[in-house]
Amino acid sequence: MRPFLLDYGVVATYLIIGSSILYFFILAVSHQKMLSLVKSTMYSRFRELAGSEHVPPVSILVPSHNEELTIIESVRSLMLLEFPVYEVVVINDGSKDRTLQVLVEAFDLKPCRFTAFRSLVPSKQIKQMYHNPQYPKLIVIDKANGGKADALNAGINVAKYPLVATIDADSLLEKDALIRLVKVYMENPEEHIAIGGNVRIANGSTVEDGRVTSIRLSNKWLPAIQYVEYMKAFLGGRIGWSSMNGLLIVSGAFGLFRKDYLIEVGGYEEDCPGEDMNIVMKLHRYMLARNLPYKIIFCPDAVCWTQAPDTLSILGSQRRRWIRGTLWNVIRFRSMLFIPKYKVIGWLSLPYTILYETVSPYIRLSGLAALAGYVLMDMTQLPVLLVFLLANLLIGLVFTLGSLIIEEIAMGRRVSGPSLLRILGISIVISVYYDQLNAFWKLLGHWDYVRRNNGWGNMVRRSWKEDTAANTGSAATGTNASKAQAIS
Repeated sequence: MRPFLLDYGVVATYLIIGSSILYFFILAVSHQKMLSLVKSTMYSRFRELAGSEHVPPVSILVPSHNEELTIIESVRSLMLLEFPVYEVVVINDGSKDRTLQVLVEAFDLKPCRFTAFRSLVPSKQIKQMYHNPQYPKLIVIDKANGGKADALNAGINVAKYPLVATIDADSLLEKDALIRLVKVYMENPEEHIAIGGNVRIANGSTVEDGRVTSIRLSNKWLPAIQYVEYMKAFLGGRIGWSSMNGLLIVSGAFGLFRKDYLIEVGGYEEDCPGEDMNIVMKLHRYMLARNLPYKIIFCPDAVCWTQAPDTLSILGSQRRRWIRGTLWNVIRFRSMLFIPKYKVIGWLSLPYTILYETVSPYIRLSGLAALAGYVLMDMTQLPVLLVFLLANLLIGLVFTLGSLIIEEIAMGRRVSGPSLLRILGISIVISVYYDQLNAFWKLLGHWDYVRRNNGWGNMVRRSWKEDTAANTGSAATGTNASKAQAIS
């Protein structure tokens, strides 16, 4: 046992050193890229661009399943974007609640003919389309339930504009978010085939009329942890991957695509649990296999706000689904590994995802077991163990501080209140407790994949007004409970 533990310790140490070096490299690239982005943003005139006739029109797709508590405020916020020409296509994907009814009532929608429909990518049958001339930008589709990927395909078949934006039904866009994405596209419209937005956690913040007016950390620990987690992932990671053209995901919560390339790759794959990663991998493979020049980019100043799970059971269900999607896609695209024509994707992004995302829970949890074995078998001294744990903690703090610098200095966004100390405290909680819990959820997700358990899991939606009231102390617990909605 001792020789095995010693050998394992050497392997684990090299993996930790390797991942840390790569993390630091990506963080450094993110900071360098952010400096150039800040300079360009300072001289950008987004308001003038928002009124320009030269801006290409966009179809915004909003796949919706059991979203009656958030859909109206989300759609209203989309109707008020600072953008010259666009449409909002809401796809009701066989909701079992009153999603369709509240949309029809709120906007006085009437059935209309399928004049815009074209069968460009596979999707399930559309039952009915709804429209109201008083809201010319809004189209609502009612279709049989087929999952998020199928709903997005139905939206592509209805969308009439050359650019397609996707947004989750429980999300809110900042009023200039879409024009910022399109500005990036317009810088090189031939090569910029997909642009991802920055997804932020809105729990705890003040939301008024579909807008986040004051940014605050939630007073609940789980949403606050996810706030820091998202900040590190998007600002500390995706900027760097984007600069190398190695980005594997354009978040389903907010992204922009050229519709012609979505059609070329056959749209989203049905029954794929990770449709946002899947479509990006399909685009990479298509462009690289044909040696076509292209870029898939992350735009950190185009911000989308979303609701985060606030219970362990809901969060665990979400993370199990995410890792199923990652596992599904890495197996699907394993043929791209270490093939010269697939460049950064085949040599760095995909191997990294396999090793540090897919296999990582086994390494992390077995590593903890090995540390326990060292202690029980008297193979190490307490100071050495403490130094190892402290180094791991400091690495997490460095990444958190690096992301904060981008967040608060480069982007000019600050969380109100005593945020810095709390965020650093949350970073410690993530390293000590949350990362291990997340690794356990990933293991459960692997088991779900083996069992072919493709259920979406449960998610709780709360109205934005209720969430704001709850965090300002004006909502009663009973009211919160009565308005919470579980989605299967």
